[in-house]
Amino acid sequence: MSKKAILVASFGTSYNETRKKTIEAIEKQVAETFPDYEVRRAFTSRMIIRKLKERDGNHVDYVTEAMDKLSSEGFDEVIVQPTHIVNGEEYDDIVRIVTDHVGHIKTLKMGTPLLTSSADYDRAVEAIRKCLLPLAGERDLVLMGHGTVHYSNSAYCQLQMKLYGAGLRNVFVTTVEGYPEFGDTIAVMNERKCRKAVAIPFMVVAGDHAENDMAGDEEDSLCSMLKAEGYDVECVVRGLGEFPGFRQLFMDHIRYAIEKP
Repeated sequence: MSKKAILVASFGTSYNETRKKTIEAIEKQVAETFPDYEVRRAFTSRMIIRKLKERDGNHVDYVTEAMDKLSSEGFDEVIVQPTHIVNGEEYDDIVRIVTDHVGHIKTLKMGTPLLTSSADYDRAVEAIRKCLLPLAGERDLVLMGHGTVHYSNSAYCQLQMKLYGAGLRNVFVTTVEGYPEFGDTIAVMNERKCRKAVAIPFMVVAGDHAENDMAGDEEDSLCSMLKAEGYDVECVVRGLGEFPGFRQLFMDHIRYAIEKP
């Protein structure tokens, strides 16, 4: 009998409650959607893996360890699905590790991050329209991504253009560690002269960045900077993994990976 597995590779989080609502919710939906596959977990952040081990005694495999186990346990088919937003450094690492296992597992395939093809952006825009925009009501909606020095950071600008093209002129994309920076986004928002906004993390997990960089009291947080510009701000500390519409996008990526030659 063939042994099949789906390895869900996430950045990870040390926030236990939000992990249950996001990463574990995605893994649960994977198991329900693909019952013929065993679902395994791996994190790509060694820092979070170490913290969970030291603080909680909770061991989570790094991708290399997870792949080695699947190989040694004789799995015939493995699908590796990242829950990352863009094709950045973390995804490059996953690709490298999975490539090292080619030839050791008969059928080895990879899914792609949330924003990869042009069609992915269109689907993400529709998920934003259906899942996130209602949270804003008459307010502007600010989506805070992570951002990166990797060239994949261009994904955030592409998402902004897709949103504009879809007529969502009241939705703005900003990042913590990339471009657009908070100040760049606020400058564009100011042109609309709407002084009410809702901020939500455009990240699978609402962890440290959401709690501090977005909703924190420090003067350089997104919330504080918006308030300094005269905005009435509400922060929704919920990761994308909490929304069924976004979880479904990852299911679609897995199905595509399974079905592709």
